[in-house]
Amino acid sequence: MTTFKPLEIADIEIITQMMQDFHAIDNYPMDIEVTKTLFQEFISNEPLGKSWLIYSENEIVGYIILTFIFSFEYGGKIAFVEELFIKETAREKGFGKEAIQFIQQEVPKLSLKLLYLEVEPHNEKAQKLYLAHDFEIHNRKLMKYKVTK
Repeated sequence: MTTFKPLEIADIEIITQMMQDFHAIDNYPMDIEVTKTLFQEFISNEPLGKSWLIYSENEIVGYIILTFIFSFEYGGKIAFVEELFIKETAREKGFGKEAIQFIQQEVPKLSLKLLYLEVEPHNEKAQKLYLAHDFEIHNRKLMKYKVTK
């Protein structure tokens, strides 16, 4: 049975290790100590978003992070699926599908109007999963401006 447990301060070490594994897939840089500090802030400030550890029986198999945004275009609070990670040993066992279904059930409880997410172009399995659960390809281009110190 799959369950979803809200992330707590005591879980920061566990999720930070999984996040490091996730970021390593595409060689994204990650400062572990900064990430731990960010999780302290994130967990302590509920308006920023929600996160859950994904359990199969008593074993952690992944995590989900939603970050909240206010949108005039969509009429209120929306969320960005910041990360959805399933451990390598737990992949292709239906946990990703269950995680998406869980998030979709949380949408009305959290009064969300829309979910956004991004997926790497090479990650065709994830794209198929999202498309199979009513996500659509957005015709806009995602752009970024990075603040430098």
